[in-house]
Amino acid sequence: MNEAMNEDPASGHKQHPTQQPSSAADSPALPALVLVSTPIGNLQDLSPRAKQALAGVESILCEDTRTSAVLLRAHGIATRTQALHEHNEQARIPALIDAMLQGQHFALISDAGTPLVSDPGYRLVRAAIEAGLSVSGIPGPNAALLALTLSGLPPHPFMFTGFLPPKSSARQAALQILRAAEMAGLSTTHIFYEAPHRLADFLADAAAVLGPRPAAVCRELTKHFEEVRRGGLDELATHYATNQARGEICIVIAPATAHAATAEDLDTALRTALAGMSVKDAAAAVATATGLPKKSVYQRALELERGD
Repeated sequence: MNEAMNEDPASGHKQHPTQQPSSAADSPALPALVLVSTPIGNLQDLSPRAKQALAGVESILCEDTRTSAVLLRAHGIATRTQALHEHNEQARIPALIDAMLQGQHFALISDAGTPLVSDPGYRLVRAAIEAGLSVSGIPGPNAALLALTLSGLPPHPFMFTGFLPPKSSARQAALQILRAAEMAGLSTTHIFYEAPHRLADFLADAAAVLGPRPAAVCRELTKHFEEVRRGGLDELATHYATNQARGEICIVIAPATAHAATAEDLDTALRTALAGMSVKDAAAAVATATGLPKKSVYQRALELERGD
């Protein structure tokens, strides 16, 4: 980072940077590829640095050029745009890398928020890094983090999963994996994205697999009809079963609460742990997570390992 944080020797707390904002003339040269975070709703959330970068590159790579045109017009940015999305990213990489090697500068934006977070661009970034090109970023809006802070649930640690599979059976299987990880010791707040027409089904599946626990549905963040609805997973599932949601949606789910592990819980946790650990380590981890006696957990781990 360019800005150094000052530390108060008496408290050890970090102080705000003392470095003054640089002018355009003082700014360092643009990297070959700069990842620019854009507003998730309110167009005024585009930062001054983001505007400067978007106006200074030769071309802006957009998930959808029509969507990005609205933002660029609102801020008087006339830089030409090119489409880069999940269907053409791989095919476009060689020409883009060649242009960067020839000295051109590109900005990468998504339709909203921070690039690569449930959006295209990862393959291009990897290719640029492997080609030895400079890659940088300009931070800004992110729906997942805003939802987390507005949810009223523990802010850290958290796990961002993005979109789960659209079909209920596959979605429940993905949730079962998370539940098994929790039984093996994972304790984290979960963040998901979901389409509005699948929200009620998602919440019903989450309630069935994860059990009753607090959650929040965050909708249309930073927009005129912003809504954060908090409640239990079962309550939220009931509400949205009869109230169709609209707009962009983030779901935040609280960590699992401590409870007495059942025999089924124990087997699920052990199978998950045994997939990546020795019998001894798996038993120790699960015993710690569940509070069950180490000797009995180790014995059950041996039985599962033998296929009993």
